[in-house]
Amino acid sequence: MAKVTLKKKIEAEETKAFSEVRLYARKIWLAGLGAYAKAGHEGSTYVKELIKTGEKVEKDAKSAVNEKLEAANSEIDSLKGEVTGIKGRVEVQLDKIESAFDRRVASALNRIGIPSKHDVETLSAKLDELTALLERVERKQ
Repeated sequence: MAKVTLKKKIEAEETKAFSEVRLYARKIWLAGLGAYAKAGHEGSTYVKELIKTGEKVEKDAKSAVNEKLEAANSEIDSLKGEVTGIKGRVEVQLDKIESAFDRRVASALNRIGIPSKHDVETLSAKLDELTALLERVERKQ
């Protein structure tokens, strides 16, 4: 009889445990179902809020990028002006150097007896004048 009583107690405990498990499983099911329903109702509102927040963040980011771009472009423009000024000064200096070099080469060539381009052009002009004069004299005769 002790076995029967013990067996009944074990069966009663098992039944109680199964019923508690069923009760908890039902509560979990209902909690999940409630979360799903709540997310369905509140989810669309939440998604709309997220979209608005995202649009604001995107607008702010574009604004910041545009500001940085404008600042960079203005700095580039100012540097271009400086580079142009420097380029002009360098060209003037190069022209001076070239002119000094030309004068020295012409002077050196003149010292060794080689006529300069100007000398050749002057001589050529005089030769043209003499040729024209000779042609006139020849025609008169």
